[in-house]
Amino acid sequence: MRVITYGTFDLFHEGHRRLLERAKALGDYLIVGVTTDNYDDSRGKLNVRQSLMDRIRNVQDSGLADEIIIEEYEGQKVQDIQRHGVDIFAIGSDWLGKFDYLNDYCKVIYLERTKGVSSTQLRNETGGVIRVGVVGSGRIAARFVAEARYVSGVSVEAVYSRRLSSAQSFAERHELEWANETFADMLKHVDAIYVATPHDTHYDYAKQAIEAGVHVLCEKPMTLVKAQTEELFELAAKHEVVLLEAVKTAFAPGFQRMVAVARSGSIGQVRSVDATFTKLVASGRELHGDDGGSISELATYPLLAVVKLLGTDFTDVATRSLRPDGSEVEVFSRIDIDFPSGIASARTGIGVKAEGELIVAGSAGYVYVPAPWWLTEYFETRFEDQSKNKKYYYKFDGDGLRYELAEFAFMIRNHTPESFKLRAAESIAIAEIIERARATASVFH
Repeated sequence: MRVITYGTFDLFHEGHRRLLERAKALGDYLIVGVTTDNYDDSRGKLNVRQSLMDRIRNVQDSGLADEIIIEEYEGQKVQDIQRHGVDIFAIGSDWLGKFDYLNDYCKVIYLERTKGVSSTQLRNETGGVIRVGVVGSGRIAARFVAEARYVSGVSVEAVYSRRLSSAQSFAERHELEWANETFADMLKHVDAIYVATPHDTHYDYAKQAIEAGVHVLCEKPMTLVKAQTEELFELAAKHEVVLLEAVKTAFAPGFQRMVAVARSGSIGQVRSVDATFTKLVASGRELHGDDGGSISELATYPLLAVVKLLGTDFTDVATRSLRPDGSEVEVFSRIDIDFPSGIASARTGIGVKAEGELIVAGSAGYVYVPAPWWLTEYFETRFEDQSKNKKYYYKFDGDGLRYELAEFAFMIRNHTPESFKLRAAESIAIAEIIERARATASVFH
């Protein structure tokens, strides 16, 4: 029986070895496909640290592969299976269902994920696998675990939820090693955490983790209060850990390029930013409580565009909000922000639907980013002379959470306290605008 499996095999660890052992046990001849850098890039795999030759050597040194091939392009698996007369295709269970189409060519077997993959030796020699714990067990946490498999050198190993039964169910579903009964417990066996809980809990979880020497990637908004956000960054600096706000748009290649183009002078001086993000919400926490409403839920995204394009030295904030009779929260808001050299408008809605576009107006032209601009794949620069117009295209892979996790992992490994893609001052400015907008809004019904 001939078996084939594929992988990047970056920073080869015990989890890789066990997967190859299980694959080899399914037959008597194991073929291992190692992905090229270009193919990893095309499928959205980030932060691969070793060269192709080093990764091939990793597999060779394991002594488990009878033959090693190179995977270079999408669709190659179908050809490889037929060319090599393969009987079984084996792959980790975190890809469950993804390769069912190969059943037309051979038997497909999904191998259970190995829990707790990071080895002490690898950690000491290379900085190793970063062990991540997830705080929260909702939809965004599930998406984060799925996206983490696209970031090399990161292993999500633990989950904590206020209800242990939820954590246990989440851990079983995603094959995590730990379902922790207490948050303090989880902090003992992870290097970093991802906070994906309701807004009003972010500050406490982040603070406890930082004081325990654990790195923190915190879902947006990090907090709804400027003073709390400032305090967390000061604590992170004191304890020499990485603190990063998880605003996926900030780390996406297309958004980064759009900001660079707009700030390069190609459209002249940026004078105005208009950004809109709305979605219709029929039920959920967004519609209830002191921390509900469209500003707390969505304003981080348009305000990200504002501070990246106009800076953090705003002079005034004025807000108009719609709160229909019977609603606990505002469901649509327009936040107007004044700057010394420009103006901005951020519109958010959870009960009103509008076109989600971004327009950056300059003294010589403007940038247009169509909806949904926060998942930036395409934008245009437009001018009075239309012959000068230019279109830009970029990838936005998956849910985009891989981009923030890749940057977070890079910062940890390189002992980089701040990312130019989202600076502490920008997160603090966003928190201040949100705080002022919610506190001083003129409400209409």
